[in-house]
Amino acid sequence: MAVLEMPELTALAPPMILALTALVLFTYDSINPRSTNRPVIAGVATVGSLASLGVAVWFILSGVGTPLEEGGNGVFDLFEGQLIVDQMALFFMIIVGVVTALVSIASYDYLRDHTYQAEYYSLILLAATGMSTMASANSLVTIFIALELASLPSFALVAILKSDRGSVEAGLKYFLIGAMSSAIFVYGISLVYGATGHMQLDAIANNLDAAEEMNGLLGIGVLMLIGGFAYKTASVPFHFWAPEAYEGAPAPISAFLSSASKAAGFVIAFRVFTTAFPLDAMQTLGVDWSIAFIVLAIVTMTVGNFAAATQDNVKRMLAYSSVGHAGYALIGLAGLTVDGGELVLGAAMMHLLVYGFMNTGAFLFVALAEYWGVGRTFEDYNGLSKQAPVACVALAVFMFSLAGIPPFGGFWSKYFLFTGALEAASTNVWLLVVAAALVINSALSLYYYSRLVKAVWIEDAVLERESLSQPTGLYAAIVVAAVMTVLILPGFGPVADAAINAAGAIVA
Repeated sequence: MAVLEMPELTALAPPMILALTALVLFTYDSINPRSTNRPVIAGVATVGSLASLGVAVWFILSGVGTPLEEGGNGVFDLFEGQLIVDQMALFFMIIVGVVTALVSIASYDYLRDHTYQAEYYSLILLAATGMSTMASANSLVTIFIALELASLPSFALVAILKSDRGSVEAGLKYFLIGAMSSAIFVYGISLVYGATGHMQLDAIANNLDAAEEMNGLLGIGVLMLIGGFAYKTASVPFHFWAPEAYEGAPAPISAFLSSASKAAGFVIAFRVFTTAFPLDAMQTLGVDWSIAFIVLAIVTMTVGNFAAATQDNVKRMLAYSSVGHAGYALIGLAGLTVDGGELVLGAAMMHLLVYGFMNTGAFLFVALAEYWGVGRTFEDYNGLSKQAPVACVALAVFMFSLAGIPPFGGFWSKYFLFTGALEAASTNVWLLVVAAALVINSALSLYYYSRLVKAVWIEDAVLERESLSQPTGLYAAIVVAAVMTVLILPGFGPVADAAINAAGAIVA
């Protein structure tokens, strides 16, 4: 194919397109400082994110990242293995591209009166560049650099509403906790390097035997890496920043962080623990990291869902719900066994893809409500369906899909997680507890998700509202997210195949 004739560096086209688009916006802003030409600025950001998404989809369909022996165009190793473009990398580049495009479209209306338009979109694209690069990072060094490239713009985006005290406070809290987690993560990297003498993931795995005398040091290093990943994915006990950051940030940024950033955190966790720390070798050293992820998965989904059920603020409810969904995705690591586990890991990848549509759409509905000047509590949302039926139909789709109700995509991703956990339980009986926790917490989540649907469709408005406008960008992003949440059902076969194949390639 034509892909084979291109230089290897073009395999990194998705993150490179995002970075170049950010630079185009920086250049435009330097020529036209303080420009408020929203159609041009938002249009450039949307086109760039869609181009990145399109290239990633084209690559995965044309066999880029698929091993040659399986009939593909091969896995691309770049910079002596520091970066790798395989099926998993492309799968998560697609998730980042989808969320970035939806957020860019929605922000067109949400930021109508904001002064720093070009800076806002540039920061989104730079953060997306870091997240997309995290998907292909194959060394602890490149992982950390990509992680910081994603994190630093995110801190600024949370606090970008400088006249809003809540936004600034949320940004400061996010930054301080992020700095602490980065220190923990870097210290973990240094301990792993001290025990194995390598940073590249493959080289770490090949030198685990040499670390036998330093297995205590290696164990502490692995534990600190888990802490760093737990922060990035908003997993318990490093989840406290999420409700504060999501509530204070502009709602499209809350959508961006809770979907794309979470997916990026999981892809590096998946790659590190399957490639650098294979379970059989680590168990021989007395370091069984699967136990940590079993505990994390159960505690995270339980704490997230119980906390969400007690919230009266819609944004905080979605924030704690996001913590709960991190627990579901952690089943992908908890269910890995010495014999494999590609089904449960692939199921976690499927869930993160579906989550990218349904959770982003849910937060964008909150952005629409904020655009209308609706309050933040469930009661404030009462009766919205009478004035905005299309948006409220989309909200119902998001809520029921997040709860795992058939026939929406969220049901199938949870179904695969459940069956994957049961399959892995034949090797580790604790996975039965994980599977039970998944079912119980999904049932609990239906309470607070249906509560929001009840508010917009059944309850009467507390106060009379003026007629509500229909902002083009926000409506378009919400409708597209809802349509994809529904349409992903008939297309779930190819999605499942792509996810399981990508998982099988790194688990093998």
